[in-house]
Amino acid sequence: MSSLAGPTADAFWATSLRRWNAVCWVLFAVMAVGLAAIDRPGGSKYAALALLGSVVLCYAVLDRFPDNPVVRPHVYLSVLAAALGGLAYLRGNYAALFMVTLPHYWMFGRTPRASMGFLGLATAGTLVGSVLRVDGWSVEFFTETLVSTLIVVAVGVLIGLWAHSVVAQSAERARLIVELERTQVQLSEAHQRQGAADERERMARDIHDTLAQGFASIIVLAEAARAGLETEPARSAQQLRSIESTARENLAEARELVGSAHRPGQLAAGSVAQTLRRTLDRFAEDTGLTVDADLEDVVCDQQTRIALLRCTQESLANVRKHARASTVGVVLTRQMYGTELEITDDGTGFVVEESAGFGLDGMRKRLAELGGRLTVTSSVGDGTRVLALLPMAPPASGESEGQA
Repeated sequence: MSSLAGPTADAFWATSLRRWNAVCWVLFAVMAVGLAAIDRPGGSKYAALALLGSVVLCYAVLDRFPDNPVVRPHVYLSVLAAALGGLAYLRGNYAALFMVTLPHYWMFGRTPRASMGFLGLATAGTLVGSVLRVDGWSVEFFTETLVSTLIVVAVGVLIGLWAHSVVAQSAERARLIVELERTQVQLSEAHQRQGAADERERMARDIHDTLAQGFASIIVLAEAARAGLETEPARSAQQLRSIESTARENLAEARELVGSAHRPGQLAAGSVAQTLRRTLDRFAEDTGLTVDADLEDVVCDQQTRIALLRCTQESLANVRKHARASTVGVVLTRQMYGTELEITDDGTGFVVEESAGFGLDGMRKRLAELGGRLTVTSSVGDGTRVLALLPMAPPASGESEGQA
């Protein structure tokens, strides 16, 4: 019986209609038996049976064939209203049918306005039929028919409006739930896309700060070694050893990047000062520049160590490629507010506002992810100062700090 109210019926109406269906069929049967077996033969008896039969026929067609093109829900309500008016005129025992079919106006009306319109039509028809049956107005009509009918209709209207309100609220909640689920799916997809973009950006930074810098160093060393093969064989041999060492480090970095896509590259065991010292020694050996290092042995977590190393590598790479400096200074200290890494050079400098390189931007983003910041100070002819600040909790009691 779920399809009785039509293919677009709400589940509420379909469920309610199934419960009322049995009651209606029992009432139809009782009324038909009463009219056929108990009433005296006559024109009114057959007219009443015809009216009841039309209601039963329309209801049965709508029940059996809900999508039929003739007996639609509003057609059934019109027949029901007309039959109630006719039965009120022919007989006085229409009240049971009127009361039992009250829910049908709300189930088949589909909108409060249509439901109340058909209900008003049925009420007016029954009252007019009752007035005509008793030959005019009377005290009995007012007390027994008019008042009772209006009370039943008022209760039916209130219950119907309440039911429509419940259904509307349920539909709105269902719509909001669907929208919420759709929004959650969209947010999940957006988070996945953002996570993939962040991972690609992290990989790009790591490749730029490690493999790209290593390959650039290999190229510079290879060019220098080739140029000095005949004139400075000892220096060329040293440069070839540096090329081999850099290539091995790049290979290790590449393997680490491939094997740990979920996290930045792992650093070798040891303090951050020792790690930076090895990097600075290699830089001084490869470039021949003077490197003044003051490295405090700060204690920090792995992510901070990686950020400090990457900032150092990128700054040294910029010095190698652009600065034409003779001296580089690196200072690593712990302050009350965090850890500072300062890298300076006496090179040609540049206009910071006009710099659009990937390296500086990558350093800024890397530090920002850890709550830090990067400050670059430079001017043409006056060298460059790069200051990286990372917040860090003070060391635990008893931790030793020393110079590397």
